[in-house]
Amino acid sequence: MFSLLEGSTPKLIRIEIDGRHVDVPDSLTVAAALLYAGVQTFRRTPVGNVPRAPFCMMGVCFDCLVQIDDLPNQQSCMVKVREGMRVSFMNGARDIQ
Repeated sequence: MFSLLEGSTPKLIRIEIDGRHVDVPDSLTVAAALLYAGVQTFRRTPVGNVPRAPFCMMGVCFDCLVQIDDLPNQQSCMVKVREGMRVSFMNGARDIQ
């Protein structure tokens, strides 16, 4: 389970996670915000439909890819949350753009 440091009182902002509105601290990355909201699967692999979640949390592994504001293949560990952001999970092979 992901939690904030004891004694901290962050400012909360509202983001949308797969159509569900969630209040998260404004200081987090998207990956941390998803973990804070209890999300355990960020995407599924093209082969085998295996669930994936953040591994390195520093932009190296690409396991935390999500769609942010209709833009696919975003490394959620490298993007800071902002008010009104829309995050969607990705399943299977990505679209070539």
